[in-house]
Amino acid sequence: MDYSHKKQLQPSWPELPELSDWEETFNTLYHWTKIVGKIRMENMPWVNHSWHVALYVSSRGLTTSLIPHQNGGFEIEFNFVDHRLEIKTVSGQQISFALEPMSVADFYDKIVEGLQRLGIDCDIYTKPVEMPGTVSHFHENTQHDAYDKKAVHRYWLGLTNTHRVFTQFRSRFMGKVSPVHFFWGAFDLAVTRFSGREAPTHPGGAPNCADWVMEEAYSHELSSAGFWPGTGLGKAAFYSYAYAEPEGFQTASIEPDDAYYHEELGEYVLDYEDVRKAANPDEFLLRFLQSTYEAAAKNGNWDLEALVKNNNI
Repeated sequence: MDYSHKKQLQPSWPELPELSDWEETFNTLYHWTKIVGKIRMENMPWVNHSWHVALYVSSRGLTTSLIPHQNGGFEIEFNFVDHRLEIKTVSGQQISFALEPMSVADFYDKIVEGLQRLGIDCDIYTKPVEMPGTVSHFHENTQHDAYDKKAVHRYWLGLTNTHRVFTQFRSRFMGKVSPVHFFWGAFDLAVTRFSGREAPTHPGGAPNCADWVMEEAYSHELSSAGFWPGTGLGKAAFYSYAYAEPEGFQTASIEPDDAYYHEELGEYVLDYEDVRKAANPDEFLLRFLQSTYEAAAKNGNWDLEALVKNNNI
């Protein structure tokens, strides 16, 4: 059934500051999400392409979703509305603490203590991954300790809008496709489509991350799109890339005209601000997602008819 005649109001896309304006808070939150993500990773069975480590956008912030455990299961959520870290179990137990300026070490101690009170061990590798240079273990990091509630809440609202459009884009694909999920390794919200064919072995090289992790994550041909709050560019932006990148990808016709290929990153980029100011932000972003996917799929000789479903379904 075709529901295209129904008009839908779009939530307002919030203005997001450049990364430099909230960088101290970003760096702190970056580490906090890694701690929670590693807790999920240690308690989940392995899922292809490391999908078991990701967090998800929720109605309050970012959540692990239900994590299986011998005690029945638990969930950890960053509540960016009330600004609390919440741990809930299926037995009805709940522990929370305020999200406020505190060091990474203090956050780590608080969450370990909370889990232990619930009978849950927190045996994780305490060194951050995918961060260049020398990095401190979580329990030793007293450098990052900022938390700007307004900046975090605004960023989360940006995630909710992005999640809506990414979910719509994901729904159009019949082939193997990832959830719309938040990877704390690179602090990006992403959705990935796959051709179904194996890809050349990935060269690895992610900072403080074993090469085999990247090799498994990129084991098959893909077209991936995502959203950064500013990492890599200094400002919020959407990206899209292909692995392995086919010949002709970089010179393809991409929409909208504001999008461009970033040589250093090896990805197409569309600034968040251009999306926010568009007459129809959702459609504007969808054009970017669709055209960059087609650049990967057509130049990579994907089976387009088999992989894309009827949009009227």
